[in-house]
Parts: sequence; structure tokens; C-alpha cells
Amino acid sequence: MAARGLMRVWLTAFAGFALFLGVIELDFYREFHQRLNSLVFQYMMEDPKTVMRMLWHGFPVLRLLLAWAAAALIFHRLFRMIDRATRPGAVPAGPPAPPRRRSRIAAFLVCAALATLAIRGTLRQGPPLRWGDAFTTESMFANQLGLNGMLTLTRAARERFSGQKSKVWKASLPSREALAIVRAMLLTAHDRLVDAEEAAVRRDFTPPRADGPPPRNVVVILLESFAAHHVGALGAPGGITPYFDALAAEGVLFTRFFSNGTHTHQGMFATMSCFPNLPGFEYLMQIPEGGYSFSGLPRLLSARGFADVYVYNGDFAWDNQAGFFRNQGMTNFVGRNDYENPVFSDPTWGVSDQDMFARGNEELDRLAAAGKPFYALLQSLSNHTPYALPRNLPVERVTGQGSLDEHLTAMRYSDWALGKFFEKAKQSPYYKETLFVVVGDHGFGGREQLTEMDLYRFNVPLLLLAPGIQERFGRIRSTVGSQLDVVPTIMGFLGEPTQHQCWGRDLLSLPDGDAGFAVIKPSGSDQTAAIVSGGRILVKPKDGGARVYDYRLGRDSWASPVKDAPEQAELQKQLEAFIQTATESLLENSAGAVRGNAGKNCEGIVPALDRASLEPWSTVGLEDRVRR
Repeated sequence: MAARGLMRVWLTAFAGFALFLGVIELDFYREFHQRLNSLVFQYMMEDPKTVMRMLWHGFPVLRLLLAWAAAALIFHRLFRMIDRATRPGAVPAGPPAPPRRRSRIAAFLVCAALATLAIRGTLRQGPPLRWGDAFTTESMFANQLGLNGMLTLTRAARERFSGQKSKVWKASLPSREALAIVRAMLLTAHDRLVDAEEAAVRRDFTPPRADGPPPRNVVVILLESFAAHHVGALGAPGGITPYFDALAAEGVLFTRFFSNGTHTHQGMFATMSCFPNLPGFEYLMQIPEGGYSFSGLPRLLSARGFADVYVYNGDFAWDNQAGFFRNQGMTNFVGRNDYENPVFSDPTWGVSDQDMFARGNEELDRLAAAGKPFYALLQSLSNHTPYALPRNLPVERVTGQGSLDEHLTAMRYSDWALGKFFEKAKQSPYYKETLFVVVGDHGFGGREQLTEMDLYRFNVPLLLLAPGIQERFGRIRSTVGSQLDVVPTIMGFLGEPTQHQCWGRDLLSLPDGDAGFAVIKPSGSDQTAAIVSGGRILVKPKDGGARVYDYRLGRDSWASPVKDAPEQAELQKQLEAFIQTATESLLENSAGAVRGNAGKNCEGIVPALDRASLEPWSTVGLEDRVRR
């Protein structure tokens, strides 16, 4: 009986902790449509000051803390009432008789059985309840509800801080068979495989010959949370993106395009480095494998003598952006501390989108004046919690959309800033010599979920703008693609042969009848992955069964499960082979455009090293010389 007070304190503390996680999980799920997972640690490992400001200004922190404190107090009083009511002498009916040994043993056996059942979670033979047992329905919400947020967070912590790689999908196919499947998926008539024994899909790519001169420069614009299901040019009502819609009338718009993850981190490295978001390696830019040399835009264009610039609202330390992209070959970075007298600066993220785009205009004019071809990455940020916007907005606020009002207002503001950027850019001489690529880094969830993968969070617009592009390729393309296809498409449009190892394809030179494909995976600890092919998607949890859906995007979007789909086995093989081969390529450090071990030994030192740069040299003893 002396230990009951200590037990009551322990119960109160543990209940309070569980309640605290439950309270914060409400907003976490609303933002990410996942239970608590490694995203918690991903954010907390970044700049704590920025994270705290984001939480304070973006979420009702005081209200949630008060609710948690009230619930914890209720539990404290409840435990105290139970303690008092069950102590000997609490009921005045004479001294209690000591319990018999038999009754004590029986009570112990009942408690032990209940505890064992509760721990295992099931009466079946074999292992206890596992992650995959929660994924039993076609509703993503119901499947996530079947998980336990405290346990998913604990599992993520164990894997993150112990170095375990249990999230990595185990090989399900013989390596040669998986490699052959991936090569059939990625190689076209314009590709010639090279270094077949060393690299998975390294190839010489010869684009189709085009009429007229190719563009001289490339500008990639990565738009924060630019969800396709709110883009007017893709059928969305509400007038959220009038400036993007006007630009779409001038270029080539892809209607079935997908991000490779649901976080900006994955959008950056997939778009610029054309390497997939893989289970177990979701935060590639912050782990040792992120130091490898990928076959992305910085490597390919820096080798051709292009100048570069990366313009961003915020701090490049976030997500290790400067470290990663500098290692890939970029040299010029403009971040939050490089702006003078910005129109608006938020203490959490940095300057506003209109400041970022205005500085982007200045930097592009400067590069053009230098006379060299250039490539640039402009990345927006205002459309991110806590949606730090200027007090005097240049656009009308969105109303009538409930909890989405603020998010959609930020998206409308970001669209306005994009429009002002292009108004200025069109007045500059370089505009007619430049390919502009406008793409969302990821989407965000809607009121409904499109398939259990929640395609609203992956579907983003891809818009290509360049002189004569619409005459050559039309205005609308329904080919399925992902951010992995951005770099090959750019290199194809530039028109010169190139050697690369991108895990995507040139979407503008696919053979007739090729509907395209995209391999996608949520960010964080969610181990589910999917492959989209034409009008169908196959969704597969790591340890669960696969499901196939028909889907449609746009104004009247819908999804419908397909039973016994004839292509299910083939799609599942393609998905598993793609993840397996890409993972092996990453672990073996053979995913770059550089040929041979010489390239591996100089990664992070030499901006680019390709076959052309080695031809004037005797390659005998080159590996030893590079090591020295």
C-alpha cells in the first residue's frame, strides 16, 4: 500500500505524456495525413529557433496546451479518487478479510492474460500486430487510425538514432531480373546504355533533332505547396492561381504530374538531382549518402560551363541545402540574409515571395549581362505554415473554405508574386533564350483523399515555357511523370547529346503510346510506395498487399478500386524492381553520371568528371593519381 502514491504519480505522468502526444497529433495529422513519425525528429533536428517560431505562429499552441493541462488534471484527480476508494478501510464494513492464496493466484492469471493480449493486440498464432495489419481498408484515414501514434514515434526514434535501416525494402527479386525491369522502364530509343556492369541506368542520351536554335539558359522555379487540385488551369474553381493560369496558355502544361514525396526536402533533390525518394533514405541531403555525386542538373550543366544561382527566401542551413547543392556543383546562393530592405521579412522563414522573385529578376539579369549561359533555381516559401504574408496583401483573401482559407490565401499570394516575376522577366533580353520550368515541390491534402496514397498531396503542375515550345509539343500533355523526369526533359530540350544516370525520362520524346509512369512515396516513416501508370495506380505498403485503383484528376477527380486488375502483377514487379535497384545503386555509390572508380574517389572535390574530360588523358594509373 505504501507504493500506491508512487504508482499514482507514475500513472499521472504517463497519462499526461500520452495525452500530450495525442493533442499535438491532431494538427500533425491535419498537416501531413500521417501519425506521428520521423518528421517530428526531422524538424527538431533543424534550427530549433525557426521550428519553435513556426509552431508558435502557425498553430494554436496556447489553446492546445490549456486543453492538455485540463485533461492531465482530470486524470490526476481520477487516479486519486480511485486510490482513495480502493484503500482498505475506505468502505466502513469492518476489517477486510485477507485474500486467499487461490484468489490471488486467479487474479494474477487473469491480469497476466489480459496484459499479454493487450501487448500482442491479437489472438492469432504467430507474431503480434504489425504495421501492415493496420492497412486493411481502401481508406487512408481508417488505416492511419489503426496505427498507434506513440508507437510509430518510438519506432521512428529507434531507427533514426540507432542507425537502423529497417525501413529499407528488402530485395524481392533477383538483382539481374530487377535491373532488366528498370532498364526496360527507363531506356528509350534515344538512349544507349554505357557502363552496364558498373551502373544501373547510365546512358548516352541523344535528343531528337529540333528545328531552330535550342534555349541558351534554364530557370527552374520550385513553388512551395503548389497543389494541382487548386490550380485553375487544371480545372480548379475559385480563382486561386490566375497568373499561373495565364502562363499555362503560353507553354506546355502536364496534367498528370507528381512530386516524389510530400516534403520540400524530397522535392528539391528529386527535381534537381533526378534521384528517387526511397524508403529509409527520405532525408538524403542530410545523411552520408547525400554526399555522393548525382547525375543532376548542377553536374550536367556545370560541366558545360553554365553559370548558376540559387535564390531562396530562407536559410540555406535548413535541410542542408547549401551543403548538398554546393557538393553537386552549384556555386552562388542568395538566402534570407542577402536581402536589403525587403518588402516583408518574417522571423520564422525569411523574406516574402515577392522579395525572392524580385531578387531572382536581378540575379538573372546579372547572369545574362555576363554573357555566359546560365541555369538557376528559384524556390518560394510563403505558402508554408505559418503563411507569413505582408500585412497589406496585393491579393484578395480567400474566404468560405474553412480551415483552408489561410493556406489558399498564401497560395494566391505566391501565384501573384510568380506573375510579377514573369512580367519583369519578359522585358529582359534573356527571356527569349531561356527555358523556364515551373513545378510544385509537393501538394497538400484536401477534404477528401484520392486513393489511400492521397494523390492530392502528390499531384502538382509542371509547366514548360520557352520560345516555340507550344508549336512543337502542344499545350496540354496527359503523360504521367514525376520530378525525376525534370532533368532529362530539360537536357532533351537543350538538344545536345549528354551522358547521365537519371531515374526519369525525357517526357517530350517518349514513343507513341507510352503513357508514362511515376514512382511516389510519402515523406517520413510511412513505408508505403506507389507506381502511377497511365490512368491507374498501384499502392503497396512495405509488408502489406498491393491495391490497384483507377483515378482521374482535375475538376471532377475520383478514384475507384479495381479488383483482379490484369496488370497488377506487372505493376508490382516494376515498383519493387525500381525501389530495389535504386537502393542498391545508392548503397554502392554508383548512381552518378561519372564513369568508373575515379569518379567515386573524387566526389565532392571535382564539380563534374565525365568521359569527355578524360579523353585527352592516358587513363592508365588514373585511379591512383586521383586518390593522391
